[in-house]
Amino acid sequence: MPQPKQDTLLRHRLGRTLRTPIGITALTACLLVALVAVFGPVLLGDQAARVDTDAINQGSSSAHLLGTDQLGRDIAARVVVATRLTLRLTLLAAMIGVGGGLLLGVAPAVVGRRLGRLITATVGVLVAFPGLLFLLFLATIFGVGSTGAVFAVGLAMVPPMARLVQNLTASVAGSDYVAAARILGVGRFKLVVRHLLPNIAEPSVLFATQATGGILVAFSGLSFLGLGVQPPEYDWGRLLNEQLNRIYVNPAAALTPGAAVVLTGLMFGLVGEVLAQAGGRRAPQALELMPQQEERTREEVAADGGVALVRARDLRVTFPGGRHAVRGISLDIARGEAVGLVGESGSGKSLSALALADLVPHRGHVCASTLRFDGHDLRADPPLGTELALVFQDPMASLNPALRVGRQLAEVAEVHLGASRAQATARAVDRLGAVRIPSPERRARQRPHEYSGGMRQRAVIAMGLMGKPKLIIADEPTTALDVAVQQQVLDLLAEVREETGAALLLISHDLAVVAQVCERVLVMYGGLIVEDLPVARLVGGAAHPYTRALVGAVPTMTTDPGTELATIPGRPPEPGENGPGCPFAPRCERARERCHGEAPELAALGPDRKVACWYPVDAVTAAASVEATSHGAEATS
Repeated sequence: MPQPKQDTLLRHRLGRTLRTPIGITALTACLLVALVAVFGPVLLGDQAARVDTDAINQGSSSAHLLGTDQLGRDIAARVVVATRLTLRLTLLAAMIGVGGGLLLGVAPAVVGRRLGRLITATVGVLVAFPGLLFLLFLATIFGVGSTGAVFAVGLAMVPPMARLVQNLTASVAGSDYVAAARILGVGRFKLVVRHLLPNIAEPSVLFATQATGGILVAFSGLSFLGLGVQPPEYDWGRLLNEQLNRIYVNPAAALTPGAAVVLTGLMFGLVGEVLAQAGGRRAPQALELMPQQEERTREEVAADGGVALVRARDLRVTFPGGRHAVRGISLDIARGEAVGLVGESGSGKSLSALALADLVPHRGHVCASTLRFDGHDLRADPPLGTELALVFQDPMASLNPALRVGRQLAEVAEVHLGASRAQATARAVDRLGAVRIPSPERRARQRPHEYSGGMRQRAVIAMGLMGKPKLIIADEPTTALDVAVQQQVLDLLAEVREETGAALLLISHDLAVVAQVCERVLVMYGGLIVEDLPVARLVGGAAHPYTRALVGAVPTMTTDPGTELATIPGRPPEPGENGPGCPFAPRCERARERCHGEAPELAALGPDRKVACWYPVDAVTAAASVEATSHGAEATS
């Protein structure tokens, strides 16, 4: 049975929520208040305005349910008639507060850095100011009367609303799909309306409805103090003021306007709770390291396409405070080649790949003596087209949950390929089918939450295939997927490479995945490439102690279940912890005095291999003792 569309699903959830006790209560209260506001002034307006000097300050009776005021007017009728004006002024103030809060909340995400910081700081100062004092200050500025009270109460709501939206927007603005939208050249207005606001709608609506109840109380408070509604108009706050001095004589006349304020405020809170529940977002392998590809030398690979597709020399990524995340790596990726990039978390793998795509996070600085992609200098001409495709490890952060998958894929073809909307949609369906998503026409009309984890990852791969990529960067594409789905994604990447001839840079913690997919492996540690070797030599042929430790930490099918798993003692260095020697020396059993005082360069160690180690493990003497190996390596040096 096909899954319902998002709008149908939302209507279903809303209908189901309205059948719950809280939904029935909220719906009944809304209908009752709306009927009173619409028909109250029509039916009881004359009675509320009629002055009867013979019935001044009477108590409750059959003729006057709540008694009369100092002019003999029926208090119950006046409470009913005041409902319309009270709600109208409350909603106007709420519109000002919500509108201003949204504008200031999303502004830092779309304006310049300096202006964004100024807006954020201003909102922070206003939020820190006591709310009641800020309200009274605004009421004094705008003056006495209903108009001034509307602006005062509405503007007093702006800072807390803006702070909430800023926090929500900051979490969304850092998502991959927002970064992709910026790269595609999406305008600021469209970025806000299409990518930011839909994804913060639920908590924003909940806060706005609950804040509206607070606005009702604040507005009634101003009228009670004589700063709000002025005679001859009246709202619940003014009625409470008029009858408060008779609370011991006729308590019902004084308490009824206050009760109306409290109950209507609770109604707004219930409405927000119903909308939040209707949103539905509250309730969310031990493999052998066996190489699968035949070895090819780098010269043979480069000969296939002439020059290297990607060439980086002395690539560095630094952040303020002297934190060097990538410390001068050099790498080549030939056309059609599959290269694995492995290492522990924090070693600089993802940042190295993001530097190639010009997607290093804000405040990160990229520099290199050479940084070229397909003959283009990336330092002057970043690759913003479809020749470079990225597959991130979290597809939900790469896909906008508020947009249909097909629309997101089609946008790539519209922006970069100049396709019409119909052509782009047709290509999106075709690409979804190419990555083996069943019923691609129907799936293209669905949103990411209707996909399984493996299907979302395939959709992200399909997005990269909307053009004709020459390089696919896959950053942990099999993370959090079960073994069967992992294999499907890896098979898909292999098929894509075979069909398109694209090169692949695979970032992974899983050495088994790299051994299955890649032809060459780059091992990173502490922001440096410490070894470059063919994947066929990864098991048993690695020369760097760190590489051998990584391989030794992976159990195989022949590992005794009772054997304690091997680990690497210590921890990897943090960015900025750059000592004078080899970064792996504090954790290396083969380290000598030279390792702690002088950093080794990545140098050739036979054909097709490079290693950055003063005392590499020679393949011939690997079975010998560590001491004998160390002396042999030192003599060779």
